[in-house]
Amino acid sequence: MSTSAAAPAQSSVRRVIVASLVGTSLEWYDFFIYGTAAALVFNKLFFPSFEPLVGTLLAFATYAVGFVARPLGGVVFGHYGDKLGRKNVLVATLLLMGIATFVIGLLPTHATIGVWAPILLVALRFLQGLGLGGEWGGAVLMTLESGDADRRGLNASWPQVGVPIGLLLANGVLSLMGAITSESAFLSWGWRVPFLLSGALVVVGLWIRLTIAESPLFREVEVKETKARAPIVDVLRSYPKQVLLAIGARVGVDVAFYTFVLFITTYVATYLELPRHYALNAVLIAAACQVLLIPWFGRLSDRFGRRPVYLFGAVGAAIWVFIFFPMADTGRFALIALATVIALFFHAAMYGPQAAFIAEMFPTKVRYTGASMGYQLAGILGGALAPIISVALLDRYDTSLAVSVYVLIVLAITTACVLAAPETSRVDLHADPADQRAGHGGTR
Repeated sequence: MSTSAAAPAQSSVRRVIVASLVGTSLEWYDFFIYGTAAALVFNKLFFPSFEPLVGTLLAFATYAVGFVARPLGGVVFGHYGDKLGRKNVLVATLLLMGIATFVIGLLPTHATIGVWAPILLVALRFLQGLGLGGEWGGAVLMTLESGDADRRGLNASWPQVGVPIGLLLANGVLSLMGAITSESAFLSWGWRVPFLLSGALVVVGLWIRLTIAESPLFREVEVKETKARAPIVDVLRSYPKQVLLAIGARVGVDVAFYTFVLFITTYVATYLELPRHYALNAVLIAAACQVLLIPWFGRLSDRFGRRPVYLFGAVGAAIWVFIFFPMADTGRFALIALATVIALFFHAAMYGPQAAFIAEMFPTKVRYTGASMGYQLAGILGGALAPIISVALLDRYDTSLAVSVYVLIVLAITTACVLAAPETSRVDLHADPADQRAGHGGTR
C-alpha cells in the first residue's frame, strides 16, 4: 500500500501516537493497581475471614471480573467505534475507567460495610473492564490507520507500550506508598492513594486525546458511506476464523504475562515468604526494559514479518518458564529480577507485533469490533484465569512445575494459531484482507 496524498503529516501521526500512548498508559495504570492491590491487600481488607492463600484466590476472582467485562466492552465500544469513529469512543473509555478507579479508592472495606464491600468492589472492577475492553481497539487503530504502511507494526506497538508504563506507574506508586508507610498505615489508607491519583491523571489524558484528529481510514469509510450497519453481525458472519485465530494467538501471551508479573507477586510473598518488594521491584525493572523492547519488536515485525517475530517470543517464553521459577526459588533478588527481565523480553517479542497482527486481519469497516473481540475474548481465557489457575495449581501440587506446564500448554496453542494465520504485514488496509488472500493466495 502506498501512502496516500491525504495521509496525515508526520507531526500529526506523532500526536496520535502520543495521545494513544498516554491514554492507554493511564488505563493500564488503573487496571494494574487493582491487580497488584488484589495480590497484596484486598485479601485482608475484603476477604478477611479466609486463609491467606484462599483470600488471595478470592481477590484474584474479583480481579478476573475485569477480564470477563472486557469482551463486552470491546463489542459495545467496538460497535460505536466502527459507527461513530475511533476518537469519540477513546474519550468515553478513558472517562469510564478513570471514574471507576477513583471510586475504588473511596470504597469502604469489609470491616465497615460487611459483604457489600466485595460486592461493590466487583461492580467497579466490572466497569474498569468495560472501559479497558473498548480502549485497546481504538488506541491501536488510531495509530495503525494514521501512519505509513511500512511502519504499521511500529506505530501499532506504541499503545502496547502503555502496558509496561502502566505497570511501572502502578507498582511504582504502590511500592512508594509501602516504603513511606507502616504495614498498618498501608492497609488502612496507603493503598487508596494510587486509586485516588487516577482522577488527576485522567484529566491530563482527556485533554491530550481531545486534541487529535480522527483516523484517516475511518474518515475514508465515512465519505464512501461503506460503514457496517451492524459490525458485530458482520464479524460473526464473515470473519469467525479471524476471531478464533486472534483469540488463540493472544491467549498464551496473556497467560505468560500474568504469570510473570502478577502471579510472581503472590509466589514470592506468600509461597516463598520473601519480602513483597522483591517481586514488585523485579517487575518494575523488567517493565522498564519492555518500554524499549515492545516498539523494537514491533519494528522488527515490519522488516521480517509479524509471524517470525511472534513465534520467536512464544517458543522462547515456553522454554524460559521452566527456568523462571527455579531462579525465583533461590530467594536472591538479583536472580529474581534477571528471571523477570528475560521473561518479559520474550513476552515483548510477542506483544510488539501483536496489535498490528490482530488488527490487520479485519477490514476497516469492522476492524474495531473484530480486533477487539479477538483480543478481549482471549483475556477471559488468559489473563482472567491465569492467576487463579496458577494459585490453585500451586496449592494442589505444592510445586511451581505445575504452573510451568500450564504456561507451556497455552503457549503451544498460541504457536499453532500463529502458524495457521496468514502473514499480515503487507496487506492493503484500504481493502478487505480476506479478499486479498483469496485473490492472491495470501501474503507471506
